[in-house]
Amino acid sequence: MLLTLALGFLALLQGCDNQSGKTTAAPPQKKIRLAFIANNEGPYWSIVRLGCDTAKRPGGNLDANLDLVFRSPHDRTAAGQQEIVTELIAQGVDGIAISPIDAEKQTEFLNSIPTNILLVCADSDAPKSRRICYIGTDNIAAGTQAADLLKTALPQGGKVVLFVGSAASQNVRERIEGIKQGLAGSNLQIMEIQAADGSSPAALKNAQEALAKYPDLAGMVALNNFVGPAVLQATRGAGKAGQVKIVCFDEDNDILAGIAAGDIYGSIVQSPFKIGVRTVSEMASHLRGETNQLATGKLFTPSQVVTKDNLASFQMRFKATLAASQEGTKE
Repeated sequence: MLLTLALGFLALLQGCDNQSGKTTAAPPQKKIRLAFIANNEGPYWSIVRLGCDTAKRPGGNLDANLDLVFRSPHDRTAAGQQEIVTELIAQGVDGIAISPIDAEKQTEFLNSIPTNILLVCADSDAPKSRRICYIGTDNIAAGTQAADLLKTALPQGGKVVLFVGSAASQNVRERIEGIKQGLAGSNLQIMEIQAADGSSPAALKNAQEALAKYPDLAGMVALNNFVGPAVLQATRGAGKAGQVKIVCFDEDNDILAGIAAGDIYGSIVQSPFKIGVRTVSEMASHLRGETNQLATGKLFTPSQVVTKDNLASFQMRFKATLAASQEGTKE
């Protein structure tokens, strides 16, 4: 009886509020400030950034309660990344996403980030750190895709050299592991792995030296986006374009043009736009208590093989995605 009276009284009060035109306002949503730290300033990261900006506008409407800072180290060094992170912590951020340049060396620093700040790795992982989740390509699987592409390009086998931007980054290590797994039992032989330490001139020099060292080199694999154009330039300079089969990673314009020309056999293309979108949206949802997808530890975005056969369709879809997102992020 008392419960019935109480419910009736509550309904009466609500009715009075409705009759007077008053509504109970929802509590204001907490403002969230996120930071994304890339590992360089290349075109790949411009696409990631566009994805981040798109995530700030779900449904095309700006989320006024979500701020995002996107930064890149000018010198492509772990120290440069850590300097940026230290500045952002002092400024007060709720979450940090980072693509570590050197996972092993940066783990201790990442673990020193205050625990009240959400930490996520994107694009490249630091699995021994306290990061709650990795968001990006399944790089072992992508490495296997590269191996399959090599086997198709070189059915007779032969000598292969791998070229990387930095041998210390976790994504490169995993791609190498995937390539080795995929080539196991084949007649393709990895002769060596050349690292450019983040430098395009060094990547070019490495490729030129490999072509001179192995006159019968059959294949070259560029595992980072800025390395691919350097390898292409080296083969053209040596008069071996198309003869030495090149497999790359990512959708750098020079790489796509090389595929169109027949000088690059194919590329393993990641989803940088989706990496940006998913990283920001999942971090914001997690901090607001809406979803807990980050608790899975790893959220993979797809990678695909692009060759001359599907290049045109890939470029059409890619341009359409970028055009739609750029239109949606206009103020």
